Amino acid sequence: MAFEQLGDKLQAIIKKVKGQAKLTEQNMEEMLKEIRISLLEADVNYKVVKEFTSSVKEQAIGQNVLSTLSPGQMILKIIKDELVKLLGEENDALNITGLTGIMMVGLQGSGKTTTSAKIAHLLRKKQNKKPLLVGLDVYRPAAIDQLITLGKSINVDVFYDKESKDVVDIANRALAYAREKGYDLIIYDTAGRLHIDESLMQELKDVSLAVKPKEVLLVVDAMSGQDSVNVAKEFNDKLRITGLVMSKLDGDARGGAALSIKHLTGIPIKFSGIGEKIEDIEIFYPERMAERILGMGDVLTLIEKAEEAIDEKEAKKTVNKMMSGTFTLDDMLVQMEQINRLGSMKGIMRFIPGMPKVSDEQMEQAQLQLKKTKAVISSMTKEERIHPEILKASRKIRIAKGCGLQASDVNRVINQHEKMKEMMKQMKGMMKNGKNPFGA
Repeated sequence: MAFEQLGDKLQAIIKKVKGQAKLTEQNMEEMLKEIRISLLEADVNYKVVKEFTSSVKEQAIGQNVLSTLSPGQMILKIIKDELVKLLGEENDALNITGLTGIMMVGLQGSGKTTTSAKIAHLLRKKQNKKPLLVGLDVYRPAAIDQLITLGKSINVDVFYDKESKDVVDIANRALAYAREKGYDLIIYDTAGRLHIDESLMQELKDVSLAVKPKEVLLVVDAMSGQDSVNVAKEFNDKLRITGLVMSKLDGDARGGAALSIKHLTGIPIKFSGIGEKIEDIEIFYPERMAERILGMGDVLTLIEKAEEAIDEKEAKKTVNKMMSGTFTLDDMLVQMEQINRLGSMKGIMRFIPGMPKVSDEQMEQAQLQLKKTKAVISSMTKEERIHPEILKASRKIRIAKGCGLQASDVNRVINQHEKMKEMMKQMKGMMKNGKNPFGA
């Protein structure tokens, strides 16, 4: 995951400072040296690193801050504030009013076509938009077919013309079609190149002049490191880039490009691609990202993901059953599947403040246990799921054989269900006595 290495190192530095009674010139220099090395190893631009550490030092010697916070709290606050500044201060929202055109640009292989579909899907879900995808990559044979396939997968219409090479004409016709059919969002997936050339730029300028998009989003591959900064500068010199999409951010554990690019180009990051699935795109919030890097979690994003993934009626129904003591194994399975829709366990845990560091092996074990639980419950009869108390040895052996597991796996699932029921009983008793079960 992006910033994982940097996050681990910065958190370790801050933890070391927390053990200091006070900041001295010596331990301050040691800390700044470690921060400098951590940022450079994360592929952050040297100029950005120099300015970042200078600003941290300047603020850390301010008497107002020193007098109100402990050394650990002070450094955490300063580093977080500086990271937010690097990433862009605040979220720069898309300019969406009326029929909004979004023109997607970038080099070949940056993920433009997939990102176009991801943004269409996201804005339809979050803002109830009616999007139209437009295929303007008339040079790469599979590009339009890919866009059509993606459009079908998310139930979004695609406008294209495989016979024409006149992209300006196609764009104009797509705009007229969108107006006629009542679309309120049109996303132009333009052609990329292996490198920037004049003919590409002229084509993009011509399309932009013709359809006048409100947003021109440059898709940059986070894994290309500092090259992405150069690409952004070159595109911005030729076109009016309004925002960046950092694709493949999940594949770069360093994240230096994302930390450098806004500061060096002035172009805000508006979206981040965090995986291959169509849902794996996020609106970029600088403060939330800074908090994730420093292990402070990101509860707001987790809540938003939960609201999108979890069926509210089903969740209320499950809670009512738990509280009334009628929580079955079927209900437990539904609850687990809803949580699973939020993403991987590791992905979920990075949003929760104060969660301990867990290894990939531990995460794999947790995911494996979830699969085993589903397999066990799926091998039970309807009566057994509702009344697990009837599960004697012979039934457990049959269930274990049915899902290719051991009787011990069946016992584990039954015990897990019993513990959840017991916990709910305790919560219900506390609530009856006027106590808050969460201790607040």
